[in-house]
Amino acid sequence: MVEWSQDVPTDGSIELPPDPSTLDAIGRNHSMETALADLVDNSIDAGATHVLIQIVKVGGRPRSLYIVDNGHGMTPTTIDTAMTVGHRREYRERDLGHFGLGLKAASFSQARSLTVMSKAAGHDAVGRRWRLDDGPQRGFACDVVPGQFASEEFKRNWQIPIGESGTVIRWDDVVSFAATNDPKNVEKILNHTITTACQHLGMVFHRFLEDDKISVEFQVHDVDLSFVGPPVPVTPLNPFGYARPARPDFPKTLTAHVDGLSLAFRCHLWPGRSSSAQFMLTGNPVDHQGLYFYRRGRLLQAGGWVGVHAPHRRLALARVEVEIGTEAIGLFQFNPEKSRVLVGPEFAMLASAAQSSDGMTLAQYFEVAEDVFRAANKRAPKRTAMIHPGTGLPPRLRSTIENEIPQVLGEKPIDIRWDTFPDDSFFRVDRDEHTLWLNKRYRKMLLGGKHGGLNDLPLLKSLLYLLIGNVFEGDYLGPRDKDNIDLWQAVLTTAVQAERQ
Repeated sequence: MVEWSQDVPTDGSIELPPDPSTLDAIGRNHSMETALADLVDNSIDAGATHVLIQIVKVGGRPRSLYIVDNGHGMTPTTIDTAMTVGHRREYRERDLGHFGLGLKAASFSQARSLTVMSKAAGHDAVGRRWRLDDGPQRGFACDVVPGQFASEEFKRNWQIPIGESGTVIRWDDVVSFAATNDPKNVEKILNHTITTACQHLGMVFHRFLEDDKISVEFQVHDVDLSFVGPPVPVTPLNPFGYARPARPDFPKTLTAHVDGLSLAFRCHLWPGRSSSAQFMLTGNPVDHQGLYFYRRGRLLQAGGWVGVHAPHRRLALARVEVEIGTEAIGLFQFNPEKSRVLVGPEFAMLASAAQSSDGMTLAQYFEVAEDVFRAANKRAPKRTAMIHPGTGLPPRLRSTIENEIPQVLGEKPIDIRWDTFPDDSFFRVDRDEHTLWLNKRYRKMLLGGKHGGLNDLPLLKSLLYLLIGNVFEGDYLGPRDKDNIDLWQAVLTTAVQAERQ
């Protein structure tokens, strides 16, 4: 019988370079929004103050995407380093990069072709390109983009202040874009993509945006129509952006010092459930209870108790900031997408030992959070149920309505859409199709020259929904409902005509 050996012997070594198909496998855990966040990280590391994300439509469909910044740019040497798969440059203390895979992994998670063009002060513009469809036979040979083409790209009207330096990243054959040719579905998917990305970037970089260290904007360029839509700014989405806390003694900072390690937990209490974007964030607020890990101002993980406590709906108002400083960096690991933080046993030990100056522990904080939740629920009024909206409102607005208004069960959603009317009336209630139709002849005027879409004019549409939505309930319209519709029609039609004049 052969005995087990603790050591494994070796007999020399051989070189085993990675297969070129590796490029096709990296970044598979990225979503569109986390991929864009990774590239905004690079822009911040490059000292950029403005970032533009432009989606290019060709033939009625989105095809390509640009990420343009006015950072310090790259020289021919540094762009080769940036495009080398797995190369880890020397990171500065304030840099958000870490793995040497961010640019490539983020880009190839979304597109089949990555082109990077950059110019540093005192240098000519340079460009490099990777294409996944070139196949393994190309090996790791990266295409060189002619300097003239790269230079011309910088001369385009990007509508951000690019001076002597900057970087233009181009994604082609973006696989996550709409595959349909239906204009309505394309518009719907495009709006959803931009809305979701704005929410994520607004949350991840809310400190940078609040401090005016950087601005990030989205834009749609329709090549066939030679039309560039208005910029859609990313606004800060602060998970701790309440007007006042649930108790005057909060937020509290709980600090732990164990075996030479130290860590601070800044514990917050929302005053109650809210329809504000800061409370709702990117989905169900119950899912956003927990720890918020920050590294150099960037949010790495939004919620989750990572073993400190089990999630529970009564902790929906509890959120805790944790700053990962240089001295505590060894306690944590980050996934390459920088969307999740992994902790070790030392972290649990520190969490158990953490106390505030008045002696509060995390266990006591959880008890207070549950008490605040129960008290807030007792104060919450009962609201009248409504049929929830369908198409015509942005996803984030629909989510707010769904969280704030109880739903009438068993009814189709109410769509809000535009149509050509034979008369001047402002709206039409179509109970058979469960649609609130708006007169298209007023649309251009109400948009004020802005680009229209499936989810345009959300303020107007949400007000109309709140006013008219209940007439879609029941089997028929009663006399009072009909009189109300006549009243609303007379007043709103007169109002919109006065607005047009």
